[in-house]
Amino acid sequence: MQYGKVEICGINTSRLKVLSENEKKELLLKIKNGTPAEKRTAREKMINGNLRLVLSVVQRFLGRGENPDDLFQVGVIGLIKAIDNFNPSLDVRFSTYGVPMIIGEIRRYLRDNNAVRVSRSMRDTAYHAMQIKEQLTIKNNREPTVEEIASIMKVPKENVVIALEAIVEPVSLYEPVFSDGNDTIYVMDQIGDNRDDSTWLEELAVKEAIKNLSDREKRILTLRFFRGKTQMEVASEIGISQAQVSRIEKGALDSIKKNI
Repeated sequence: MQYGKVEICGINTSRLKVLSENEKKELLLKIKNGTPAEKRTAREKMINGNLRLVLSVVQRFLGRGENPDDLFQVGVIGLIKAIDNFNPSLDVRFSTYGVPMIIGEIRRYLRDNNAVRVSRSMRDTAYHAMQIKEQLTIKNNREPTVEEIASIMKVPKENVVIALEAIVEPVSLYEPVFSDGNDTIYVMDQIGDNRDDSTWLEELAVKEAIKNLSDREKRILTLRFFRGKTQMEVASEIGISQAQVSRIEKGALDSIKKNI
Protein backbone atom coordinates (compact mmCIF):
# COMPACT_ATOMS: atom_id res chain seq x y z
CA MET A 1 0.00 0.00 0.00
CA GLN A 2 1.31 3.43 -0.92
CA TYR A 3 0.17 6.79 0.36
CA GLY A 4 -2.91 7.94 -1.57
CA LYS A 5 -3.00 4.72 -3.54
CA VAL A 6 -4.51 1.33 -2.79
CA GLU A 7 -3.98 -1.57 -5.16
CA ILE A 8 -6.89 -4.01 -5.01
CA CYS A 9 -7.70 -6.52 -7.73
CA GLY A 10 -5.23 -4.71 -10.02
CA ILE A 11 -7.14 -1.43 -9.68
CA ASN A 12 -5.50 1.82 -8.66
CA THR A 13 -8.37 3.14 -6.54
CA SER A 14 -6.84 6.60 -6.24
CA ARG A 15 -7.76 7.13 -9.90
CA LEU A 16 -11.33 5.92 -9.66
CA LYS A 17 -14.04 8.36 -10.70
CA VAL A 18 -16.35 9.57 -7.96
CA LEU A 19 -19.88 10.36 -9.12
CA SER A 20 -21.86 13.31 -7.86
CA GLU A 21 -25.36 12.73 -6.44
CA ASN A 22 -26.91 14.18 -9.62
CA GLU A 23 -24.82 11.89 -11.82
CA LYS A 24 -25.91 8.89 -9.74
CA LYS A 25 -29.57 9.87 -10.07
CA GLU A 26 -29.28 10.25 -13.84
CA LEU A 27 -27.58 6.87 -14.23
CA LEU A 28 -30.07 5.11 -11.96
CA LEU A 29 -32.97 6.55 -13.96
CA LYS A 30 -31.38 5.33 -17.20
CA ILE A 31 -30.88 1.89 -15.68
CA LYS A 32 -34.57 1.78 -14.82
CA ASN A 33 -36.13 3.51 -17.82
CA GLY A 34 -33.56 3.59 -20.61
CA THR A 35 -33.16 1.46 -23.70
CA PRO A 36 -31.26 -1.86 -23.31
CA ALA A 37 -28.09 -0.21 -24.61
CA GLU A 38 -28.51 2.80 -22.28
CA LYS A 39 -29.15 0.47 -19.35
CA ARG A 40 -25.96 -1.51 -19.98
CA THR A 41 -23.83 1.61 -20.32
CA ALA A 42 -25.38 3.34 -17.30
CA ARG A 43 -25.03 0.20 -15.16
CA GLU A 44 -21.34 -0.11 -16.02
CA LYS A 45 -20.73 3.57 -15.23
CA MET A 46 -22.66 3.24 -11.96
CA ILE A 47 -20.57 0.26 -10.90
CA ASN A 48 -17.25 1.90 -11.80
CA GLY A 49 -18.32 5.17 -10.20
CA ASN A 50 -19.02 3.51 -6.84
CA LEU A 51 -15.98 1.29 -6.42
CA ARG A 52 -14.58 3.71 -3.86
CA LEU A 53 -17.75 3.16 -1.83
CA VAL A 54 -16.94 -0.55 -1.85
CA LEU A 55 -13.36 0.20 -0.80
CA SER A 56 -14.52 2.32 2.14
CA VAL A 57 -16.68 -0.58 3.37
CA VAL A 58 -13.93 -3.17 2.82
CA GLN A 59 -11.55 -1.17 5.01
CA ARG A 60 -13.85 -1.81 7.99
CA PHE A 61 -13.20 -5.54 7.65
CA LEU A 62 -9.43 -5.50 7.19
CA GLY A 63 -7.22 -6.98 9.89
CA ARG A 64 -9.10 -10.27 10.10
CA GLY A 65 -6.64 -12.21 8.01
CA GLU A 66 -8.87 -12.12 4.93
CA ASN A 67 -7.49 -11.32 1.48
CA PRO A 68 -8.45 -7.69 0.64
CA ASP A 69 -8.90 -8.67 -3.03
CA ASP A 70 -11.48 -11.28 -2.05
CA LEU A 71 -13.34 -8.85 0.20
CA PHE A 72 -13.32 -6.21 -2.55
CA GLN A 73 -14.73 -8.62 -5.13
CA VAL A 74 -17.45 -9.74 -2.72
CA GLY A 75 -18.22 -6.09 -1.95
CA VAL A 76 -18.62 -5.37 -5.67
CA ILE A 77 -21.20 -8.16 -5.83
CA GLY A 78 -23.11 -6.37 -3.07
CA LEU A 79 -22.77 -3.10 -4.99
CA ILE A 80 -24.20 -4.68 -8.15
CA LYS A 81 -27.13 -6.12 -6.20
CA ALA A 82 -27.78 -2.67 -4.71
CA ILE A 83 -27.72 -1.04 -8.16
CA ASP A 84 -30.06 -3.65 -9.64
CA ASN A 85 -32.55 -3.40 -6.78
CA PHE A 86 -32.46 0.33 -6.01
CA ASN A 87 -35.65 2.31 -6.60
CA PRO A 88 -34.66 5.81 -7.84
CA SER A 89 -38.15 7.15 -7.04
CA LEU A 90 -37.39 6.90 -3.32
CA ASP A 91 -36.05 9.98 -1.57
CA VAL A 92 -32.95 8.13 -0.37
CA ARG A 93 -29.31 8.52 -1.33
CA PHE A 94 -27.90 5.52 -3.15
CA SER A 95 -25.07 5.19 -0.62
CA THR A 96 -27.63 4.92 2.21
CA TYR A 97 -29.12 1.90 0.44
CA GLY A 98 -25.92 0.51 -1.03
CA VAL A 99 -23.66 0.43 2.04
CA PRO A 100 -25.85 -2.04 4.03
CA MET A 101 -26.10 -4.25 0.91
CA ILE A 102 -22.30 -4.28 0.54
CA ILE A 103 -21.80 -4.93 4.26
CA GLY A 104 -24.35 -7.74 4.16
CA GLU A 105 -22.62 -9.43 1.24
CA ILE A 106 -19.23 -9.25 2.95
CA ARG A 107 -20.67 -10.55 6.22
CA ARG A 108 -22.23 -13.50 4.44
CA TYR A 109 -18.87 -14.26 2.87
CA LEU A 110 -17.06 -14.01 6.22
CA ARG A 111 -19.72 -16.10 7.92
CA ASP A 112 -19.49 -18.86 5.32
CA ASN A 113 -15.68 -18.74 5.36
CA ASN A 114 -15.20 -18.20 9.09
CA ALA A 115 -11.99 -19.66 10.50
CA VAL A 116 -14.12 -21.07 13.31
CA ARG A 117 -15.95 -23.48 11.05
CA VAL A 118 -19.64 -24.02 11.62
CA SER A 119 -20.75 -27.47 10.54
CA ARG A 120 -22.95 -27.79 7.46
CA SER A 121 -25.72 -29.42 9.47
CA MET A 122 -25.73 -26.58 12.00
CA ARG A 123 -25.84 -23.96 9.22
CA ASP A 124 -28.73 -25.84 7.61
CA THR A 125 -30.56 -25.90 10.94
CA ALA A 126 -30.01 -22.16 11.38
CA TYR A 127 -31.18 -21.26 7.86
CA HIS A 128 -34.23 -23.51 8.21
CA ALA A 129 -35.06 -21.82 11.53
CA MET A 130 -34.70 -18.39 9.92
CA GLN A 131 -37.09 -19.36 7.13
CA ILE A 132 -39.68 -20.65 9.59
CA LYS A 133 -39.26 -17.53 11.72
CA GLU A 134 -39.98 -15.32 8.70
CA GLN A 135 -43.02 -17.40 7.72
CA LEU A 136 -44.48 -17.29 11.24
CA THR A 137 -43.80 -13.57 11.56
CA ILE A 138 -45.77 -12.88 8.37
CA LYS A 139 -48.54 -15.29 9.35
CA ASN A 140 -49.01 -14.12 12.97
CA ASN A 141 -47.86 -10.51 12.58
CA ARG A 142 -45.35 -11.00 15.42
CA GLU A 143 -42.01 -12.65 16.00
CA PRO A 144 -42.38 -16.32 16.97
CA THR A 145 -40.82 -17.79 20.11
CA VAL A 146 -37.97 -20.27 19.95
CA GLU A 147 -40.38 -22.93 21.20
CA GLU A 148 -42.73 -22.31 18.26
CA ILE A 149 -39.88 -22.57 15.76
CA ALA A 150 -38.49 -25.71 17.40
CA SER A 151 -41.97 -27.29 17.46
CA ILE A 152 -42.38 -26.93 13.69
CA MET A 153 -38.83 -28.16 13.05
CA LYS A 154 -39.38 -31.06 15.49
CA VAL A 155 -36.05 -30.46 17.23
CA PRO A 156 -35.15 -29.40 20.81
CA LYS A 157 -35.28 -25.63 21.29
CA GLU A 158 -31.65 -25.71 22.46
CA ASN A 159 -30.62 -26.89 18.98
CA VAL A 160 -32.34 -23.88 17.41
CA VAL A 161 -30.69 -21.40 19.79
CA ILE A 162 -27.21 -22.89 19.33
CA ALA A 163 -27.54 -23.00 15.53
CA LEU A 164 -28.71 -19.39 15.26
CA GLU A 165 -25.98 -18.15 17.61
CA ALA A 166 -23.34 -20.03 15.62
CA ILE A 167 -23.93 -18.04 12.43
CA VAL A 168 -24.26 -14.61 14.04
CA GLU A 169 -21.27 -12.30 13.83
CA PRO A 170 -20.87 -9.85 16.75
CA VAL A 171 -21.93 -6.30 15.88
CA SER A 172 -20.84 -3.12 17.62
CA LEU A 173 -23.61 -1.15 19.34
CA TYR A 174 -22.11 1.95 17.74
CA GLU A 175 -22.24 0.62 14.18
CA PRO A 176 -24.33 2.99 12.01
CA VAL A 177 -27.33 1.44 10.29
CA PHE A 178 -28.85 4.55 8.68
CA SER A 179 -28.04 8.19 8.02
CA ASP A 180 -30.05 10.87 6.24
CA GLY A 181 -27.12 13.28 6.12
CA ASN A 182 -27.97 14.95 9.44
CA ASP A 183 -28.84 12.23 11.93
CA THR A 184 -27.16 8.86 12.20
CA ILE A 185 -29.01 5.90 13.70
CA TYR A 186 -26.85 3.31 15.41
CA VAL A 187 -27.53 -0.31 16.38
CA MET A 188 -28.02 0.74 20.01
CA ASP A 189 -30.88 3.06 18.94
CA GLN A 190 -32.86 0.06 17.71
CA ILE A 191 -32.66 -1.81 21.01
CA GLY A 192 -35.62 -1.40 23.35
CA ASP A 193 -35.12 -0.60 27.04
CA ASN A 194 -37.04 -3.26 28.97
CA ARG A 195 -36.30 -2.05 32.50
CA ASP A 196 -39.35 -1.40 34.66
CA ASP A 197 -40.69 2.15 35.02
CA SER A 198 -39.79 2.68 38.67
CA THR A 199 -36.15 1.64 38.14
CA TRP A 200 -35.79 3.96 35.17
CA LEU A 201 -37.20 6.91 37.13
CA GLU A 202 -35.10 6.19 40.19
CA GLU A 203 -31.90 5.96 38.17
CA LEU A 204 -32.41 9.19 36.28
CA ALA A 205 -34.31 11.14 38.96
CA VAL A 206 -36.10 13.15 36.31
CA LYS A 207 -39.72 13.41 37.44
CA GLU A 208 -39.58 17.19 37.66
CA ALA A 209 -37.54 17.58 34.50
CA ILE A 210 -40.03 15.52 32.49
CA LYS A 211 -42.80 18.01 33.31
CA ASN A 212 -40.99 20.62 31.20
CA LEU A 213 -41.02 18.48 28.05
CA SER A 214 -43.51 18.82 25.22
CA ASP A 215 -46.31 16.27 24.83
CA ARG A 216 -44.55 14.69 21.83
CA GLU A 217 -41.27 14.38 23.74
CA LYS A 218 -43.06 12.80 26.70
CA ARG A 219 -44.85 10.34 24.44
CA ILE A 220 -41.66 9.29 22.68
CA LEU A 221 -39.76 8.79 25.96
CA THR A 222 -42.71 6.84 27.38
CA LEU A 223 -42.82 4.52 24.38
CA ARG A 224 -39.05 4.12 24.30
CA PHE A 225 -38.19 3.68 27.98
CA PHE A 226 -41.45 2.74 29.73
CA ARG A 227 -42.73 0.32 27.09
CA GLY A 228 -39.35 -0.79 25.74
CA LYS A 229 -40.08 -0.05 22.07
CA THR A 230 -37.40 0.52 19.44
CA GLN A 231 -37.13 3.79 17.57
CA MET A 232 -38.51 2.13 14.46
CA GLU A 233 -41.60 0.93 16.37
CA VAL A 234 -42.11 4.40 17.87
CA ALA A 235 -41.78 6.03 14.46
CA SER A 236 -44.42 3.68 13.04
CA GLU A 237 -46.85 4.36 15.89
CA ILE A 238 -46.47 8.15 15.84
CA GLY A 239 -46.24 8.51 12.08
CA ILE A 240 -42.83 10.17 11.71
CA SER A 241 -39.43 8.94 10.48
CA GLN A 242 -37.00 7.03 12.66
CA ALA A 243 -34.48 9.82 12.17
CA GLN A 244 -37.00 12.30 13.65
CA VAL A 245 -37.63 10.02 16.61
CA SER A 246 -33.87 9.82 17.19
CA ARG A 247 -33.52 13.61 17.01
CA ILE A 248 -36.49 14.33 19.35
CA GLU A 249 -35.40 11.65 21.83
CA LYS A 250 -31.85 13.07 21.96
CA GLY A 251 -33.17 16.61 22.46
CA ALA A 252 -35.50 15.51 25.24
CA LEU A 253 -32.76 13.64 27.09
CA ASP A 254 -30.39 16.60 26.73
CA SER A 255 -33.11 18.83 28.19
CA ILE A 256 -33.61 16.46 31.12
CA LYS A 257 -29.87 16.37 31.85
CA LYS A 258 -29.72 20.18 31.93
CA ASN A 259 -32.60 20.33 34.41
CA ILE A 260 -31.38 17.67 36.82
